[in-house]
Amino acid sequence: MSIPAGTPTDRDRLYFRQLLAGRDFARDDLLARQMVNFVYLVGDRESGDAIAVDPAYGVVELLDILAADGLRLRGVLATHYHADHCGGDIMGYSIQGLRELLALDGGAVPVHVQRPEAEWVKRSTGLSDSDLALHDSGDVVHAGGIPIELMHTPGHTPGSQCFVVDGRLVAGDTLFLEGCGRTDLPGSDPDAMYESLTQRLATLPDTTVLYPGHRYSPAASATLGDTRAHNYVFRIPTLEQWRALMGA
Repeated sequence: MSIPAGTPTDRDRLYFRQLLAGRDFARDDLLARQMVNFVYLVGDRESGDAIAVDPAYGVVELLDILAADGLRLRGVLATHYHADHCGGDIMGYSIQGLRELLALDGGAVPVHVQRPEAEWVKRSTGLSDSDLALHDSGDVVHAGGIPIELMHTPGHTPGSQCFVVDGRLVAGDTLFLEGCGRTDLPGSDPDAMYESLTQRLATLPDTTVLYPGHRYSPAASATLGDTRAHNYVFRIPTLEQWRALMGA
C-alpha cells in the first residue's frame, strides 16, 4: 500500500516533531550527545493521539513534550532493536527506552515491529510477546486519523523498518543523508541492504523528505531526490561492487 501526501486539511491536522537526543531532550546525557539519535513524534492534533518513533534516552521527557503539546502516547514504532533506538545496554552503558517507557503511567502502549525483528527486540529490551504488535511490510498504523505506512527494509538488521507519513520517510538506520546503516553487526546483511536501498526505497518519489535515525550530517533532513544525487550509496551500480565496498 502507498499512502499519498495529505491534503492541506490533513497537513494541518498532522503533528510531526523531530527531536535530537542530547539537545532537545536528555541534555545531560553524555552518550545521547555522542550518539546523536533522532526521536520522532507523530500525531493527530484533532484526536490528540500520537506515536513515538524510537523513544530512547529521556522517556519521561518525551511524554512531557507530548503532554505540553496537548497529545497523549498511543503507540511506539521501533525501527530496529539496537539499544540507542529501543533502549538497553551498549558499551557498558544503560540507555532508557521501551522497557522504562512501558512501565510509566501512560506509557503502556503497543510497540509496533516487523515480524523478523520481534525476537531481537525482546532479547535486547526484555519486553514480552504481549508488548509487541507484529507487522508485515505495507501494514498501516494510525496515530488518530493519521496513517503511517510500515516499510520493511532489512539490511542493518533483519527487521529494520522505515515509516512513510504524509510525504515523509522516517528511515531509522536504513538510510542517512550521507551513507547508510552498518552491515557488519549481528543480524546485518549487506545484500539485503542493497536491495532495500535500490529496490524497496526506489518506490518512493524524489519529493519524499528523508528523516534519518541519526544526525550524521549538517542538515537534519533532505528530499530523497537530493539524497539520491549526493549519497554515495546510490552511485554503486552492481551488487558485486556493493559487496566489495561493504567488505562482504
